[in-house]
Amino acid sequence: MTRKGPGPIPGGYVLWFGWKFVIVLSMVLCVVALFQLHFHDDIASPNSLSFAGTGSRIFEDNFDGNPKIAFLFLVRQDLPLDFLWGNFFENADIGSFSIYIHSEPGFVFDESTSRSHSFYDRQLTNSIEVAWGESSMIEAERLLLGAALKDPENQRFVLLSDSCVPLYNFSYIYKYLMASQRSFVDSFLNVKGSRYSPKMSPVIQKDKWRKGSQWISLVRSHAQVVVDDEIVFPVFKKLCKRRPPVDASKGKLNMKLQKQHNCIPDEHYVQTLFAINELEGELERRTLTYTLWNQSAIKTQNNWHPVTFGYGDADLQHIKEIKAINHVYYETEFRTEWCRTNSTLVSCFLFARKFSRGAAMRLLGEGVVGPFEFSALMDSHP
Repeated sequence: MTRKGPGPIPGGYVLWFGWKFVIVLSMVLCVVALFQLHFHDDIASPNSLSFAGTGSRIFEDNFDGNPKIAFLFLVRQDLPLDFLWGNFFENADIGSFSIYIHSEPGFVFDESTSRSHSFYDRQLTNSIEVAWGESSMIEAERLLLGAALKDPENQRFVLLSDSCVPLYNFSYIYKYLMASQRSFVDSFLNVKGSRYSPKMSPVIQKDKWRKGSQWISLVRSHAQVVVDDEIVFPVFKKLCKRRPPVDASKGKLNMKLQKQHNCIPDEHYVQTLFAINELEGELERRTLTYTLWNQSAIKTQNNWHPVTFGYGDADLQHIKEIKAINHVYYETEFRTEWCRTNSTLVSCFLFARKFSRGAAMRLLGEGVVGPFEFSALMDSHP
């Protein structure tokens, strides 16, 4: 007996089954998509993220108020360019900035020592004696940051010298800084240098050793890292010291002294601290303060020294050229740092140094930092 195979399947049944399969498959795909969307929202939520070591830090304190810029002046004694900065701050909203000054112990800013009331009584009461090339320089920076952190409204912290000038008015600088959640820290590998000492290990490994400008601009969380540091700073204080200059009176002893390890703390500390704490991904690795280095001059103590801008150097054409700089090239890393804030290409520099009194007066006359009447300067001399 021969068995017959099944008969042909009706065409209508095939069509019905196909549509049913498509509908079920679509429903499954929708469920999967909804699950993925929900899962994506969960991992993107700020409350579910651990910000340590990530490249997009959000303010942990969820600050809700009027954010201010803390201007931190590290000066020898007085502020020789206070008349320029006074005009800069007078054209600003008083609730948008704070001023802190580290000067020599006992020096007071008042009507007898400053042309601008913006600086009256803004000096730290716990200031210390500071020497160039010594750890006291970074200790003073930490004191300034610590004082400014006491005000929760301070959300940006800008370190400035007594010869720094602003290149824009307050409104532009405020918007520039507040638009970015990153700190601006000039930081690069110091592969050709000999300032790293193996004695710094294991706290500071050689691959974490960095160099850069001390003139930094920090967001609040990074300023707190600097102030809270109790591990890296003691190593710098002990092992990162400037080689003493040649002293003719010491005769042959100079040969021994010049063999000592040479290290300039303020050019390495913050950069190295952030590298150790895996924070480099949260930085714009550049400074906001322009410096022109005189590389054709004779080296002094194995360091290039910055050019001082005089009256003739502060014309609008020179300032325009500085403002036009939009990238920095780091030779040791073969890295070009294009200057951005909030992903927008911008001018690299908001400030510049070193400027003489004459140069600062010309900036005022040219209206770089805002409207100004010279009669106001003539009416107030300390």
